[in-house]
Amino acid sequence: MKKMKNKLLGVYDYTVILTYLSLVSGSVGIIVSLAGMGHPYIGTFFLLACGLFDAFDGMVARTKKDRTELEKRYGVQIDSLSDLVAFGVLPMCIGSAMIRTSPTAHALFYPDNFTLWVIVRWACNAFMILYVLAAMIRLAYFNVTEEMRMETEGGKRKYYEGLPVTSAAVVFPTIMMFQYVLPMDITLIYFPIILITGVLFVSRIKIPKPGLRGILIMVGIGALEFIFMIIAKALLSR
Repeated sequence: MKKMKNKLLGVYDYTVILTYLSLVSGSVGIIVSLAGMGHPYIGTFFLLACGLFDAFDGMVARTKKDRTELEKRYGVQIDSLSDLVAFGVLPMCIGSAMIRTSPTAHALFYPDNFTLWVIVRWACNAFMILYVLAAMIRLAYFNVTEEMRMETEGGKRKYYEGLPVTSAAVVFPTIMMFQYVLPMDITLIYFPIILITGVLFVSRIKIPKPGLRGILIMVGIGALEFIFMIIAKALLSR
């Protein structure tokens, strides 16, 4: 491992494995979501996996007591870069795949409704682009303010300003879960929610930072969503 460190840029010890896995999971989710006609359902499972990896990457990194300043700063940077892909770009790709696989969206694609289809499609695309932009702004702002806070206050942060982007790992799988259990197609609901979520990313609302108990609760919710969607998909496939 030391020999690899001398030859390659970056950090490759166990403290960054979960962050790397989150990025890989997000990237695979993007590819799967956009493959063929689109597979938003499968892409959502990779989003849930990203949430699981992200929930524990900080804890794992802090177990190493002799981390250098470079390793700490590197960890902060790759965490945000990974989050932008996993919780920013991937939900956008899932939404794009939903448009292409949605019966409601296809129902709008009639010659006499072509103008309506164009307006709806571009509105959905605009909402998703604004969402990714908001995620990037929120992550960059958090990094800068956290660095400034550490220089003056130190210790752990008690509150987040704005909704953390990692909340995407709960919000959008929940929508997808309802998509597969409700008798109606709720695809178009996804896009107002993605816009609202983006606005909450850059809002000034204060949210208590969850401790271990809160993290475990969120992981449990994600696990239940995972199991529920597997069962729902299996039943609907019969």
